[in-house]
Amino acid sequence: MLRTAMLGVAHVHANGYARQIIEHPEAQIVCVWDDQADRGTAAAARYGVPFADDLEALLSRQDVDGVVVNAPTDQHPEILIAAAAHGKHIFTEKALTIATADADRVVDAVHASGIKFMISLPRRTWPESLFFKQVLDEGWLGRVTMMRARLAHPGALDRWFSGPTAWFGDREQAGGGALFDLGCHIVDLMGWFLGEPASVVAVTQNFSGEYDIDDQTVAIVQFKQGALGILDCTWVHRAGPNPIEIYGTEGYAGYDGRRESIQLISNELQPEGIRGSIHPLELPEALPSPMDQWISAVLHDTPMTIGIEDGRNLTRLMEAIYQAADSGCQVVV
Repeated sequence: MLRTAMLGVAHVHANGYARQIIEHPEAQIVCVWDDQADRGTAAAARYGVPFADDLEALLSRQDVDGVVVNAPTDQHPEILIAAAAHGKHIFTEKALTIATADADRVVDAVHASGIKFMISLPRRTWPESLFFKQVLDEGWLGRVTMMRARLAHPGALDRWFSGPTAWFGDREQAGGGALFDLGCHIVDLMGWFLGEPASVVAVTQNFSGEYDIDDQTVAIVQFKQGALGILDCTWVHRAGPNPIEIYGTEGYAGYDGRRESIQLISNELQPEGIRGSIHPLELPEALPSPMDQWISAVLHDTPMTIGIEDGRNLTRLMEAIYQAADSGCQVVV
């Protein structure tokens, strides 16, 4: 049985992770810590466990094997490094950290400790993401020329963040707004699909004025392999698709955000004398969720498909996007 402590419950996904642990046959929550006692005690009561007000004392407990971190992102470096120093296995909400320098500190601490570490990047486990990765790895698009991706919701229009989640609108605590919170998913996929980034230009905007933070961003990333990546993310999206489009010298793969709309066109797959568009009827099987992978890795030493370096590389690219937007200049990654 993996005995876990919830370190912070500030993130909107904290309750979801708690449910995953509670419903897992090999895991349980034993206590909750949060820097805001009222927020932490409410969560502890909800999960039926004690609230711990001393983080160091909690990390010293022998009945805590691992921690699930849902604190505001600016608290991640010190919490993650402290947990690693105490030999606690770590599951953390994204982003890893706000700054790359802090991400490097966390990477060093985790490697030195030998613990199992998982950052929650669930889109890497989705069947459609695995299909696009297969298409690219097999070379069915030839040399990739461009990828476009969009991810959006009406979070600012509908003022989703208030009270315990108001920190999402504070750049010092959150690192950024729509791009950092939501766009990180497509930033991560773009890096996973296209490889090492080389440079970036970007524009951020506060369109709604509802929060003193970016609620809309467009970035163009040039990758070392030659492809361009165009991504946009917003909290002021009322309706419309959230597509992924990947273009190459030999074809195209993409969808409008709905699994049934996936399309592949490839000169590399043409039967004799036949051309056309392929709509796959079967996609790769979904991988276990990041939480399930982490629990299994801790208890049974099974492999994980998402690593701490993935979190570090995501922070590096997002930091470069904000630097480019703030400076109005191209930034080398």
